[in-house]
Amino acid sequence: MAYQLYRNTTLGNSLQESLDELIQTQQITPQLALQVLLQFDKAINTALANRVRNRVNFRGSLNTYRFCDNVWTFVLNDVEFREVTDLVKVDKVKIVACDGKSESKRLKLLLLFIAFSRFLMKVLFSSDSGSNAAE
Repeated sequence: MAYQLYRNTTLGNSLQESLDELIQTQQITPQLALQVLLQFDKAINTALANRVRNRVNFRGSLNTYRFCDNVWTFVLNDVEFREVTDLVKVDKVKIVACDGKSESKRLKLLLLFIAFSRFLMKVLFSSDSGSNAAE
């Protein structure tokens, strides 16, 4: 099953509005509209995984993060996005990341994120205790 994250994009919303209009004018059934949306989910996930080669680097302050049901959610503050010559600054960004790889790769990714989380906790708590000792 493909993730449905991209239904809330401009393209996904336009598709849903068009399908709703076709349903209301009885040109298609709701079941067909659902099949179209499921195909859209598969196609957009496949296209983004296989066709997009652009790289964007970003840097910001981590506000919160969460891992639930194989979905990572990060909230970053004061974020800078860089792509070769372009720079975009944003006050706040929410990143939702779902793993589309095989189960063994998911496990490796999970272990990597756990190690990264532990590293962050050490850095955060060691800097807190260091600042308290200086006071």
